[in-house]
Formats: sequence, structure tokens, C-alpha cells
Amino acid sequence: MTSASGPAAAWRPGTQGGDLLPSGPAGRPSAPSGDGHGPETGPPTVTIGSYPDYPAAQRVVDYLADNRFPVEHSAIVGTNLTLVETVLGRMTTGRSALLGAGTGAWFGLFIGLLFGIFTVGNWLAVILVGLVIGAIWGAVFGAVAHAMTGGRRDFTSASSLRAGQYAVIVDAQLADQARQLLGRMQMSGSATNAG
Repeated sequence: MTSASGPAAAWRPGTQGGDLLPSGPAGRPSAPSGDGHGPETGPPTVTIGSYPDYPAAQRVVDYLADNRFPVEHSAIVGTNLTLVETVLGRMTTGRSALLGAGTGAWFGLFIGLLFGIFTVGNWLAVILVGLVIGAIWGAVFGAVAHAMTGGRRDFTSASSLRAGQYAVIVDAQLADQARQLLGRMQMSGSATNAG
């Protein structure tokens, strides 16, 4: 039996290559761990409740903790995630220079303080010079960076992740205990609402 040699015969898509595949992420496959659906993440878990907002899920975990439940075996999992980018305002070259000046002033203050520690003479002047030079360079870099975008992003924003629903999960062996405690929580909540 002859074996193929040369670079073209070293690997063929869709075939098992054995030792012909290089090692590494794209090479020889490793045996899957656990159930074959990804890395093992710990003991199996069970969802004991699903809530529309985070404070409701947090109240449930807090109630479990107050009743001596081992909450280190629980988690709050946000599902149906949405990325929300809130636009904070328009970005102009002047505003970019102003923000750059602020950042540069902080860096200049830091450098001025470092040099001021080792100055024998007027250390306050060294700090002020560092602050002013940092602000000037920061303003220049801020304005140049904004000008280089060519008007493709003339706004500032802040991004956040929001979940549509929050599930409280616990380890499977503790699920019955958690459900019993939640039953008591709901009974005490309905008794409070009725009274």
C-alpha cells in the first residue's frame, strides 16, 4: 500500500487524515468532553422560575438566601438579549477636541505629579506645565482623530445589553428544595396582598 506524499496530498476536505492533519485548532480534532455539546460547565441545572425583569429574579434569589438555601448553587440567566446603543449627542471637531483636552489634562497631571516628586525647585509649576501640555496635546489628538473619521460617525453613544427575560436556575439536586421555598414565598406574598 502506498501513501500519498507532497503538500497537495497532506490534507483533503471531508476525509479523515489521521496523522496527515496538522496539530492545532484547525488540525487534528480532539475527543469531545462531556456530552459532546461543548465544554463541561458543571452539574446539571434546572430552571425554577422565569421573570420579566432583573429585580424580580433578584428578589427570588434573595428570598432563597434569607431561608438558608445554598445560593452559591444558583444563577440568574438573562435570555433574549438585545444590544441597545443610546445616542448621547452630536460629535463635532470642537467637542472631540474638548474631550481630548480633558483626557490629556488628566494624563499631563499624572506626568506632572511624577516629575514634581523629583523636582527640587518649584514643583507646583512642573505639575501645572504637565497639565497644560497634556491638555494641548489631547485637544490636538482629539480633533485629528475626529477629522480622520471623515464624518462617518458624528455622534457619541453608550452601548448596553438588555435581557427580555431572567431565569433563576439551580443545581438539579437542589431544585426540589428551591421549589418548596418558592412555594412558601408565593403563599406569603398572596397572604400579604390579601390582607
